[in-house]
Amino acid sequence: MEFKKILFPTDYSEGALKALPYAVDMAKTFSAKLYLVHVVYDIATASGLYVPHVSMDEMYKEIETGAMKELEKFGYAMRRDFKDVEYRVLKGVPYEQIVNFASDNSIDLIVIGSHGRTGIDRVLFGSTAERVVRYAKCPVMTIKGS
Repeated sequence: MEFKKILFPTDYSEGALKALPYAVDMAKTFSAKLYLVHVVYDIATASGLYVPHVSMDEMYKEIETGAMKELEKFGYAMRRDFKDVEYRVLKGVPYEQIVNFASDNSIDLIVIGSHGRTGIDRVLFGSTAERVVRYAKCPVMTIKGS
């Protein structure tokens, strides 16, 4: 088995930070390109509510700019000696965007952190990692954050 493109989606959480070394090690081992991706949750798409377009566009532009800066420095110490990294900030429902990005970019492996939520937290917030595992067409490695 060979991995040439590895996707690492992050929400900048502690769980994601614990999963990052796995993604970097896999990318190094297979000389693969590593994609670091953050998805800005699109409230209008997710809720179906009408939100004035101009103000939302400006707000998302600022959020995306901040997200890109955060993405570029996220876990830098763990990956500073690995250079084949591409950064992307996407907008939408996180699991959908992750799965679509993987499919559109012929990703060979997704490495994703899991919060390990249970009970009411899981009902309220769902599990992005679980949905990625369910819908992705490529292998997914989940790393438990806690």
